[in-house]
Formats: sequence, structure tokens, C-alpha cells
Amino acid sequence: MAIINSFRDLIVYQKAFRLAMEIFEISKTFPKEEKYSLTDQIRRSSRSITTNIAEGWAKKIYQKHFVSKLSDSLGEEYETEVWLAFSRDCEYIELVKYDYFIHEYDEVRKILISMINTPEKFCK
Repeated sequence: MAIINSFRDLIVYQKAFRLAMEIFEISKTFPKEEKYSLTDQIRRSSRSITTNIAEGWAKKIYQKHFVSKLSDSLGEEYETEVWLAFSRDCEYIELVKYDYFIHEYDEVRKILISMINTPEKFCK
């Protein structure tokens, strides 16, 4: 097992960060009238997944705090899925891109749930 010295070493963080950057890029094509609604919300929720992972890592000496921040991250992941569904149904992203994001976020969700269920593997 690899030694994890930083939240940046976590696969879930790396994957969620990459996805947030991909959402940022694709959301640049959303209509201007969505700037302060869907565009802003999907960017915020996708970014919050990673920021909550980082905050949880900083609090890992307290297992309950660690789990709480990962739970927040999981909530943001679910929210991002909803914004992706709106993006698909409003025809701002193609179905194939939507399916790609949902598949990738499915992996993020599974890792977060695993971490929440086994915090002792990460907490000291």
C-alpha cells in the first residue's frame, strides 16, 4: 500500500479535481443567461467535492470530523450529478458527455463511501 502524505495523494481527490476542471471547461460553453445559476452551481459543487476532501484530511486526527467532511464531499458529489442532469436535459451537454461524467462520479462516490465506512484506515 502506498504511503499517503497529503490529500493530493488520494486517488479520489485527483479524480474529483480532474473532473471539476473538465466541468469548468465544458461549462464555458453554457449560455450566458446561466452564468449565475447552473454554470455557477455546477462549478461550485464539483469544486466543493475536492475542498471537502482536503478539509477532511486536515482534520483526520479527529475521526468524526474526517467522516463529517467526507460526508459533505459526498453531498456535493450528489449535487453535481443533479446539475449534470439539468445540463443534459437543457441540452448544454451531449448525452455521451453526461454518461462519461456520471460514470466517473460513480467511482468518486464509491471511494468516498468506502472512506466514510472505514475511516480508521486514514485517521490517526
